[in-house]
Amino acid sequence: MRTLGIRHLALNVSDPQRSKAFYQEVIGMTVEWEPDPDNVYLTSGGLDNLALHRAPAGAAAAGQVLDHFGIVVPAPKDVDEWHARVVSKGIAIAKELKTHRDGARSFYFRDPDGIIIELATEGPGFAVDEPVEELGSRMILPDASEIRG
Repeated sequence: MRTLGIRHLALNVSDPQRSKAFYQEVIGMTVEWEPDPDNVYLTSGGLDNLALHRAPAGAAAAGQVLDHFGIVVPAPKDVDEWHARVVSKGIAIAKELKTHRDGARSFYFRDPDGIIIELATEGPGFAVDEPVEELGSRMILPDASEIRG
């Protein structure tokens, strides 16, 4: 069995309106639905859903059990551009830019409630041998030395 990935994340936050402004201004998300000031649903294009709910009283004292969540971007240069954007907004970087052993590139920062956000590529993946915008336009077969039978 397989899944199609995580498309929805719900966060308890201290101030949903402050968090809404952060995710709109920094990440560029838009409001998908806002039934009331304590509940906001954002999206970055309709394929995902970030729910922001006012945390119940005393929830902050219990501590955060979420380590972080990640937002995927198409290419390493995009990670660098996002890094510059986050820094330009005066947001502290929790973990600086890094290229990982698999070729993925990432950095980490925090939202207004201290929730850690990772901005990253998925690694070389399908775009290792052709630009993303050209995927599927031609067939690229592996070198004969890469084929194992």
